[in-house]
Amino acid sequence: MATEKKASEYVTLVSEDSFEFVVRRSAAIIAGTIRRSLDPTYNFEEAQKGRVVFPTISGIILEKICEYLYYHEKHAESKDVPDMEIPSELCLELLIAADYLEV
Repeated sequence: MATEKKASEYVTLVSEDSFEFVVRRSAAIIAGTIRRSLDPTYNFEEAQKGRVVFPTISGIILEKICEYLYYHEKHAESKDVPDMEIPSELCLELLIAADYLEV
């Protein structure tokens, strides 16, 4: 008898400098790259472990991305949403990471 493993409600995102962020799966999959990594139909290791490592994204950038994922999830159905605060010195790196993650 085969049992289907239910995906955890939380996943771990790991930065290049080994910072780990445990986030709700529902927020994480807003990013297309993360969604595909965690999709069990592709049979990636990330989907089996619920852990995605980003060897080119620093902890400070990944933290801001996690913050955005929750911000987006919270305000998905809202209108007139205030802009999220982003330090100007992080803008270029965040833009590159957002493009890679398809956010």
